[in-house]
Amino acid sequence: MIADHYDVVIIGGGPVGMALSLALRQTNVSSILLEARGIPENDEDPRPLALSYGSQLILEKLGVWRNLSRITAIKTIHISNRGVFGETVLTSDDADVPALGFVVNYHDLFCAMHQHLIENDSDYIAGAAVTRLETTKNQGKVFFTYQDQERTIHAKLVVLADGGQLAKQIPDFTYTVHDYQQWAIVANIQAAQKQAGIAYERFTSDGPVAMLPNADNFALVWTVSPSAVKEIIAQDEQTFLTNLHQHFGDRLGKLVHAGKRSAFPLSLKYATTTTAQRAVLIGNAAQTLHPVAGQGFNLGLRDAYELAREIINAPSQSLDIGSSAMLSKYRQNRKIDSGASRIFTDSLIKIFSNNNKLLQQACGLGLSTLDCIPSLKHFVARRMIFGVRG
Repeated sequence: MIADHYDVVIIGGGPVGMALSLALRQTNVSSILLEARGIPENDEDPRPLALSYGSQLILEKLGVWRNLSRITAIKTIHISNRGVFGETVLTSDDADVPALGFVVNYHDLFCAMHQHLIENDSDYIAGAAVTRLETTKNQGKVFFTYQDQERTIHAKLVVLADGGQLAKQIPDFTYTVHDYQQWAIVANIQAAQKQAGIAYERFTSDGPVAMLPNADNFALVWTVSPSAVKEIIAQDEQTFLTNLHQHFGDRLGKLVHAGKRSAFPLSLKYATTTTAQRAVLIGNAAQTLHPVAGQGFNLGLRDAYELAREIINAPSQSLDIGSSAMLSKYRQNRKIDSGASRIFTDSLIKIFSNNNKLLQQACGLGLSTLDCIPSLKHFVARRMIFGVRG
């Protein structure tokens, strides 16, 4: 039964939107999650997700972690620059944590969170296509189509976790966009050497190549130029593996098998402000980052968790849920974390993805210097795991 009024309406039923919904369950805050897609089907999505240890702690608090069946721990991150001397190795001991992170399948995480929502009787409406948004000083209005009927919900706060498609309906939300002129190819890779909890990030002039431990094998995220992506996707398996080996190197020995390949374009997109009158952006609606260093989803999960805390604490602080004071507090609390993550990933790409020999040598020296300073390794590892709260 869909009510006419809620404290919070969440638009977008991906993992970030579901995380916020789960964080608000069993509280005095009434909320509903609207998702345009239907019930997820049991099809394989090859995208790997690199979850930080900090994200694992959040998913444990939400009750989701125990429902994930395929989890591979990252104990070590090996960072190098192709053709240049110098490397850095970060370990879980450097950050004083049991693991730096974990690799899960996107579809597995999606289904685990979806199942947990259903089991906890959360207000979750699949197949609800939002058509229009309106916000005033006192409330937000969401217009959507569900089961061939036009419906309207009033709320104190409208949360957009949909990727940003609906944000253009609210004038205060504008975006800065930078096209990296790169594509990411993802696939599961079997190598002669089995994974040992080591994630590899290897920079090349075309962009980084990441090999993440995934069960006994590896999840590939290979950055290529737009002119090369179609050819690489179309290559037969052996040619693909040979080219990948040339880019990645010989650390894993012979690459013997590649699973289904898919590709998507890479860009930096972020909102100039993440809050407006009775509305807030989280996850990909607030920012989309380059996948280097695996910061994007982890940042979005922190968005959801921190917003939930502000919403839950608002009544006890005599602040109205969705008020300008509450949203200003949330925006300021998230500003440093989101800005630092954006600058970090953007800088890595701009500094390391180039053909300038002097800059490449400087990058190699920087990696070697980082590897020799334990306190700096601790700082970098903790920030990658926990954001500014590290």
